[in-house]
Order: sequence, then structure tokens, then C-alpha cells
Amino acid sequence: MPRAITADLNAHGEMLLAAATPAPADAAALRAPIELSVHDDLAAVERDWRALTQNGDCTAFQTFEWLDAWQRHVGARTDVHPAIVTGRTGDGSLQFILPLATRPMPFGRELVFLGSELCDYNGPLLAADFTNAVPAAEFGALWRRIEAAIRAHPRLQYDIVRLEKMPSVIGGQANPLIALGVSLNPSGAYATPLAATWEAFYAAKRSSATRSRDRGKRKKLAEHGAVAFVEPQGKDEVLATLDVLVEQKSRSFARMGVSNIFARAGNLDFYRALFTDPKARHLTHLSRLDCGDRPVAVNLGLTFRDTYYHLQASHDDGEASRFGPGAAHLHDLLRNAIKRGFTTYDFTIGDEPYKRDWCDGVMPLYDHLSAATARGVVLCAPTAARARLKRLIKQNPALWDAFRHIRSFAGRLVPRR
Repeated sequence: MPRAITADLNAHGEMLLAAATPAPADAAALRAPIELSVHDDLAAVERDWRALTQNGDCTAFQTFEWLDAWQRHVGARTDVHPAIVTGRTGDGSLQFILPLATRPMPFGRELVFLGSELCDYNGPLLAADFTNAVPAAEFGALWRRIEAAIRAHPRLQYDIVRLEKMPSVIGGQANPLIALGVSLNPSGAYATPLAATWEAFYAAKRSSATRSRDRGKRKKLAEHGAVAFVEPQGKDEVLATLDVLVEQKSRSFARMGVSNIFARAGNLDFYRALFTDPKARHLTHLSRLDCGDRPVAVNLGLTFRDTYYHLQASHDDGEASRFGPGAAHLHDLLRNAIKRGFTTYDFTIGDEPYKRDWCDGVMPLYDHLSAATARGVVLCAPTAARARLKRLIKQNPALWDAFRHIRSFAGRLVPRR
């Protein structure tokens, strides 16, 4: 049965904590004792989770709706065990939630963020006054206690810690996990502030010549049928639109020689469940661009606080593709985000060139890797080597271009069903 482990009350946990806690002088430096609990059931902390989402700092990818749906449809099928850590001050005030999990890896298990694969940003949920309760200099000692508390749980053993795709800032606060020692993630992220009107934003971001070309392409696109921005509402229409996105995106993945995320266990069921859940309508946004009676582009996004998150975009590869349906749809999405009062458009992780057209710079993301057992020391070496090689390739334009061409060529050699 799901249960919570309170580290300070668990005998095995106390033994581990004694070995991991800093010297008494360092422990005395903690301004307030943080009481830790570890939960392997999301429902056990749902009320606190939702409250902290409303009052604290996090991204859309740490919302209860997103991670609960992921665990039900993906994690439960792939031997992922949630390890949700909560931290409270002595007066019971919730200071943070760390949505972690253990999952299998070759020859062992690893501690990761829950839903890490499909989360473009990973990190904790922080109370508004977290940095006052846990100053940055004291987080290392707290992290050792967190690890000990997780290991005290009989179902949550692991060999390495792999925390990936972490932004340096969560809301308005520094991400405390950066203090653990990090390296740059192979990919960056991109976001842009929005202006008060689409016209002002568009003029600031694109030259008059580019805007003229965009108008010409849209006019050519309209010759194939009336162009309309559509936000599907009913469950059947949402599912039909998702099917179009999956079909278009799957063909794109095949052309690029990239693994199809929708073919992985539970992923498609996750998106279907989340985007048809009435309780998640405040978080999800699905749209498409129709040309006549044909959907020529689809976008899957999230809406959280003042930010629109651009997650998955696809476009038709037929005759209309010559006139940039994907770009036309993006223009409508940006216009719609401004109309709805969002102040930031977040293109999330990935170094696709089109993102640089709209954003002034790249936001670095960070990874942490460490061993937790003797076996973990051995397992860390190839994991770290793969990460370094991936970053070397992605950050070198010539190597990345060559790799993409080789990958695409290899993909074309694979027989299609």
C-alpha cells in the first residue's frame, strides 16, 4: 500500500542521516529545522500540492494535473516509483515539494524527476519564502537528508542521481538544486516577452521585408482554401485533432530519423487523457490551422499563470506545405496569447532555428549526476560520457549538421509499416 516515510521517525533513516548529516557546527547553522516526508503516492499530497502550485513557484510541468496523469499512464507502466519529498518548517509550513521518482536503468535504478522525459523543465515547487527558510549555503546539508529519507523507503532504492533539464530560476527564486553541482544540458531553452499588441510585437521581431513575405505566403495558402485558426472544444474534436498532430509529427520524426515519442509506452494515452480532462482545461491548449476542410498545422501547448508553453507543433507535408502553414499557425498562436493576456511565450527546450527568430537569447538548462552506491560509481561513467558527447555534437554547428544528415539518412533506410 502507498505510504509516507518521515525521515526523523524512521530508525533506518536515522542511521543513514547520522552518516550523511554535516558536523554539529554545520547542522546548527540551519536557521530552522526542516521536517521531511517521502510519499510514493501522489494522491497523499494532492491538497498540499495544489495549494503550493497556487501560492508558490514552479512551472507548468510541476503541476499536479500534469504529473499525476503522467504517472497513471506512463510511470505505472514502466516501473517508475514516485518519491515525492515534502519539506516543512517546525510550525508545519510547507516550504517545498520535490517531485522525484526512481526508475529502472541498465544494471540498476536511478533517482530522477517524476515525468522527466516529457517535462521540458524539471525542478521543485517552492514556497514564496523558501529562500528565507533554506538559504542557499544550507541546501547541501538538506539535500543529504533528503537522499537519506528516500533511501529509507524500502521501495525507493537507487544507484545514481540524474536530475536533468533544470532552469537556474524557479519563478522568482534561485533553483536550490543548482547548488548540488551541475553541468550544462546539451540543449537550451527559449522564451520571449510579449508586447501589448500583436502588431507591436510582430513589428519588433520581424523586418518589414519578412512581414511582407509572410503575408504573401498566407495569401498563397488561402488559395487552397479558407485559412482558419481553430481551438477544438468537445472531446471528440480534441481527440481527432490530436490524431492529426500524431500523424503529422510521426511522419516528421521518420524523415529526421528521430525516435517517435508517441510510440513509447503510455505517452499517447497520457496526452489523450490530459487534453480531454475537464479538470485540466485551465492548463491545456490545443489548436490547429485549417485550410479549407484540411488541418495543415497543429499545436499542443500549456497555459500556466502568465506564460504560454509551446510544446509540440506539426504541419502537413502536402501541397500547402510550400506556403509555411507551421509559421502561419505560430503567428496565430502568438496573436492569441497576446489577446488572452499572457506576458511570456515560452518555446521551451530545443535549439530549433525558428526559436531564435523570436527570442533574444538562450536560457541554459542544467543537469546533475552523482553516484549513490558503489555500483552507481560504475554506472555514472558511461552516463556522463554520453551526456558530454551529446553536448559536444549539439553545440558544434558543423558536427550537429553532419549528425542530423546521417540520422535522417539512417531513418530513411528503416522500412515503414
